[in-house]
Amino acid sequence: MTLLLQILVTFGILSLVAVGGANAVLPEMHRQLVELHGWLDDATFAQLYALAQAAPGLNILVASVMGWRIGGAGGMAMATVGMLLPSAVLAWIMAGLVQRLRGAPWLKPAQGGLVPIAVGLLLAAGLVMAEASSQFGLLPLVVVAVSSVFVWRTSYSPLWVLMGGGVLGSILLR
Repeated sequence: MTLLLQILVTFGILSLVAVGGANAVLPEMHRQLVELHGWLDDATFAQLYALAQAAPGLNILVASVMGWRIGGAGGMAMATVGMLLPSAVLAWIMAGLVQRLRGAPWLKPAQGGLVPIAVGLLLAAGLVMAEASSQFGLLPLVVVAVSSVFVWRTSYSPLWVLMGGGVLGSILLR
């Protein structure tokens, strides 16, 4: 299988489990790209993630940036299509199904059950990113926890968390 096809298949599979967006599958993305395929190392994965998050745009940019690093322009295209197309088709099918089953008594609890799954996936993503950084220990866990609570409980933009993380990182890496 060619590299571009491998990238397409890998990100296509990730797309189908991305409940909560691209950031929710970061642990599995890390496992696939770093541990299984060996396309990236921990530091590069963390740097590309930070770059994608700092850039304006959708969270899906993380897949595009990683695909670009792995396979150039073709890798970027395959990663982007892989992350977008399968989940878009699934969402379109599910929207039609939900519309038809609108009055079913079990539908609302089933939809509510997806919320803790998304929260758990996002928490796992934060832990993987903390571990992928070269300074895994208590401090990254505290930063993940404080950042999560800040974004969850305040109406401030998550960009403040990014800025705070950048300032903290520049102070600690001196």
